[in-house]
Amino acid sequence: MENDNIAVGLDIGTTKIVAMIGRKNDYGKMEVLGIGKAKSLGVHRGVVNNITQTIQSIQQAVQDAETSSGMKIKEVVVGIAGQHIRSLQHSDYITRPNGEDVISEADIDRLCNQVHKLVMLPGEEILHVLPQDFKVDGQAEIKEPIGMYGARLEANFHVVVGQVSSIRNVGRCIKSAGLELSAITLEPLASAKAVLSQEEKEAGVALIDIGGGTTDLAIFKDGIIRHTAVIPFGGNVITEDIKEGCSIIEKQAELLKIKFGSAWPGENKDNEIVSIPGLRGREPKEISLKNLSKIIHARVIEIIEQVYMEIKNYGHEEQKKKLIAGIVLTGGGAQLQHIKQLVEYITGMDTRIGYPNEHLAGDSDAETTSPMYATAVGLVLNSLESKEKSSLMKRFSHEIESEVREEKADAAETEKEIKEEKVKEKEQKTTKRFFDKWAEKFKEFLDNAE
Repeated sequence: MENDNIAVGLDIGTTKIVAMIGRKNDYGKMEVLGIGKAKSLGVHRGVVNNITQTIQSIQQAVQDAETSSGMKIKEVVVGIAGQHIRSLQHSDYITRPNGEDVISEADIDRLCNQVHKLVMLPGEEILHVLPQDFKVDGQAEIKEPIGMYGARLEANFHVVVGQVSSIRNVGRCIKSAGLELSAITLEPLASAKAVLSQEEKEAGVALIDIGGGTTDLAIFKDGIIRHTAVIPFGGNVITEDIKEGCSIIEKQAELLKIKFGSAWPGENKDNEIVSIPGLRGREPKEISLKNLSKIIHARVIEIIEQVYMEIKNYGHEEQKKKLIAGIVLTGGGAQLQHIKQLVEYITGMDTRIGYPNEHLAGDSDAETTSPMYATAVGLVLNSLESKEKSSLMKRFSHEIESEVREEKADAAETEKEIKEEKVKEKEQKTTKRFFDKWAEKFKEFLDNAE
């Protein structure tokens, strides 16, 4: 699978591991070529805690994706989340050696690489350095400095930091599964790529991705990422509460949540009851749907309040930081009934459910466009984009190289021509001198003959 047009995203979640193969079609949309899903057994709250089980789950998901697409997977882009992820704001600058040259991509890369050298806490590593806005020679609020003149280039950065050991463990699982790791992306960034439109990012939006083990948050304003956070609980704690509250096994609790669960308790009447078969011939259990939604309601409120606290930390109440587009919910947890209404009630912000069909080809099936595949779709999109960028860069550098080569060849050709010209002139001069001498001698001979 050496095709530059094809990419593979691997979403290592707490409840499921998804491998997705995709490519860009002629219209610039993403076509899903194959998808594989496996139950995630070795991951807890977004962090690998059992290497062997995680490797097995990755291999199963990859195998399913290979079978459904008829392709061989060699390298993958992986999403990372977990409670060890934190973010910070940082400012940095570089002084350019020559202010007469325009600012290029290389200057921005140099500035970003400088931020990558920041000293972190022991055991931490920088995952992403995301420029917010730039300053050129004191001129502030510049979004795109490329092509401008200036000696001092400054920028504010959003830096995402993670635990080295957790990142290494993910890398080890992928290597042991017989794959190559081409890049690591923060999961909320991948989900945002899949479900948010450019207009929403410009207006200001908070993306909440409710996964099994974690709830991820990404805030955008003026088209730039402003804040990220990973909250260490998600849909699994709701299942856990149902299991404890109704004294049933986890499998049944999960099914109850998906089929009958609601985040709004007022929806169910007191006499609505669901019967669950007992274990090993025991009496069946009767569970009131009102009680079930009360349990879910309490837990969902807790998750949303934690996320809302992070949105407040960003400072969304300030006029300049206002999130006009409100909230977009995605991830498996976003499929819970009436969760949209509850989020609107708690936060007072406009809310919609985010489906990853914004960038997908029109013939994609209903399963792929479900919110639970948002991260996988985003990972593939990010990978395709970076491949496109690197192939453009390669082509550009190749063109420059060939231009330089042509110039050198032209110069060599000119030099050769000059040399040849000189040799000709010399030969002509020599011939001339010889002819002159012969003419003089002939004249002398004639004179003597007279």
